[in-house]
Amino acid sequence: MLYKFKSKVTGDLIMLEANGRQMLTLMGKGDAAHLAKGILEPADMPAATAALVQAVQQEDAARAAAQTVAQQDGDKAGPVNTVSLRQRAAPLLAMIQRCQAENTPIVWGV
Repeated sequence: MLYKFKSKVTGDLIMLEANGRQMLTLMGKGDAAHLAKGILEPADMPAATAALVQAVQQEDAARAAAQTVAQQDGDKAGPVNTVSLRQRAAPLLAMIQRCQAENTPIVWGV
C-alpha cells in the first residue's frame, strides 16, 4: 500500500506504507481511523510540525551518539548509512508549511 498525501496548493506526496504510517503516527494520526484516510486541518499543522521536528531531532541525536560510540570502539565504518527520518520527513514538512501558509488542509486515503 502507498500513502498519497494531497492538497490543493501542492503536488501529491507519495510514501510507502511503513513511512507514511510512521509520519502519521508521529503527527498523532496513527490510530486505525486515521491510517486508512484522514485530514490534517491547518489548525492542527503547527502541532504536527512540532511533533515531526522533535522526532527528527531525537533521531539525529541518536545517530550522533551511535557514531561517537562506533568511533570510540574503533569502528571506522560507523553505523550503517540508511535514509534518516530527517530525509523522509522533509517533503512532508515542506508540504505542511506551504498548506499552513495557504490555509489549506492535507488529505490522504480519499
